Amino acid sequence: MDTQTLIYLFVGGTFALYIAIAIWSRAGSTSEYYVASKGVHPIANGMATGADWMSAASFISMAGIISFTGYDGSVYLMGWTGGYVLLAMCLAPYLRKFGKFTVPEFVGERYYSQTARVVAVICVIFISFTYVAGQMRGVGIVFSRYLQVDINLGVMIGMAIVFFYAVLGGMKGITYTQVAQYCVMIFAYMVPAIYISLLITGNPIPQLGFGSEVTGTGMSVLERLNGLGAELGFSEYTDGSKSTIDVFFITMALMVGTAGLPHVIVRFFTTPTVRDARKSAGYALLFIAILYTTAPAVAAFARTNLLTTIPNVAYENIPQWFSNWETAGLVAWQDKNNDGVVQYGPGAPFAGAPNFAGETGEYGQRVVTNTPTDLENELYVDRDIMVLANPEIAELPGWVVALIAAGGLAAALSTAAGLLLVISTSVSHDLLKSNMMPNISEKKELLAARIAAGVAILIAGIFGIYPPAFVAQVVAFAFGLAAASFFPVIVMGIFSKKMNKEGAIAGMAVGLTFTFCYIVFFKFISPELDNAANWWFGISPEGIGTLGMIFNFIAAVAVASFTKAPPEHIQHLIEDIRVPRGAGAAVDH
Repeated sequence: MDTQTLIYLFVGGTFALYIAIAIWSRAGSTSEYYVASKGVHPIANGMATGADWMSAASFISMAGIISFTGYDGSVYLMGWTGGYVLLAMCLAPYLRKFGKFTVPEFVGERYYSQTARVVAVICVIFISFTYVAGQMRGVGIVFSRYLQVDINLGVMIGMAIVFFYAVLGGMKGITYTQVAQYCVMIFAYMVPAIYISLLITGNPIPQLGFGSEVTGTGMSVLERLNGLGAELGFSEYTDGSKSTIDVFFITMALMVGTAGLPHVIVRFFTTPTVRDARKSAGYALLFIAILYTTAPAVAAFARTNLLTTIPNVAYENIPQWFSNWETAGLVAWQDKNNDGVVQYGPGAPFAGAPNFAGETGEYGQRVVTNTPTDLENELYVDRDIMVLANPEIAELPGWVVALIAAGGLAAALSTAAGLLLVISTSVSHDLLKSNMMPNISEKKELLAARIAAGVAILIAGIFGIYPPAFVAQVVAFAFGLAAASFFPVIVMGIFSKKMNKEGAIAGMAVGLTFTFCYIVFFKFISPELDNAANWWFGISPEGIGTLGMIFNFIAAVAVASFTKAPPEHIQHLIEDIRVPRGAGAAVDH
């Protein structure tokens, strides 16, 4: 059976599984739609959290960034991993004990203010739409290559699949779909990693293969990479170009942004008890660690394979995988010195992503109409393809290629569904039910949630078709927004009896506005200024969420010190949330 047929079978089979689970677990009440009736087993919730957490950025793009940037890419690995530990150990159990449906509901109740709740909803929408843009783009990339459709059509197909099981099943359907998606994605990630580790180092454990010698060279994987890069003019893979302050701020933004991500936090509202919330956090950390400890090895193996198979090869002898991804529009070659040989070196080969003319060149390549930039570099490789292309580059069997396609789609779809659910519940529960239509019936509230999810999917699809950057970078912006808005208000809401509604509202408004404006200015208004010489204190847009978080804390504390303290019943509520006896059944206030 050929590879393309296997891809159709694997992808079609997993889609059928997701839809069947959605039909089986469809939500019939708002409790099932919002938090799966708070009845999810810790192991199942841990797997679902892992799937929700390991998005297209983790599965597709993180290893791609590390593959191209080496040491600099480690900020994503450290920030996202540390952030989950912070969330799971320090925040999630307390939020579960509070016993509500959504993060804006926690904010509204804790800060005794509908205004604070509305501001939190705005933050949720900003964060979630920024995050979901990366997921939908990941869906489009996988579809464009493996199902051989246009990347924009791929986004639309992904929208249709997510619409079906997110709108029908709500949190209940999404939870059990994500359990299946976790199994698909982790198997899809590990099988090629094990295969390639064996081929390159002879060690079947990727994490150990990363530190082993490359077979027949007498050099470790990293030494081999440094040598290959030096031959082509690249800086050493183990060297970093980011300043220390930027590394710190990006890592911190990703870490505290994780602890403020509403679609991850809401997963801990679905367990029966606080003890189960803690257990599910532990299981999720275990399930997540499998991928995150493997990613650096996958990145290094992919980079090694790329640098040993493509540079200085005549185009007529180019491997088949290159042609496959060139057809998908994610790899390109422009023969700048007319020698028919692919030259690869540092710097961007084109002014922006390649613009294909739809014609075939002298050597059979797809013609690119962009103006060349660096004369030393003729090759464009989209960073987001490295994990997906790795099995093809390593010439693994067709079923492994099909498996990675199914895994990539599972990663993007699982997180997209969680984000869209958060958006829909925020609109239906926190805006309609709590503000505009307090007497709305449960049936109408459920209908409103489904309509909101449908509208959110349409908007998410537009973001996926017109993304502002590559997948992991888009997601990094979402983490920055979460760090600057939600993290301070949640931390102070749990651990400070003095923080009042005025302080919380001021902090969220200041943090979100500053961070959003900084990112928009450098990435959209004046991208030509997006460099260390123009950044505040040398902090890049990816790391500015940390500074936004600091401004949030300062504004909140300053305003709270000049305004009335929280009511006594709120202070008692905070004490109750933090009392250890909550390890039993959670109490809904």
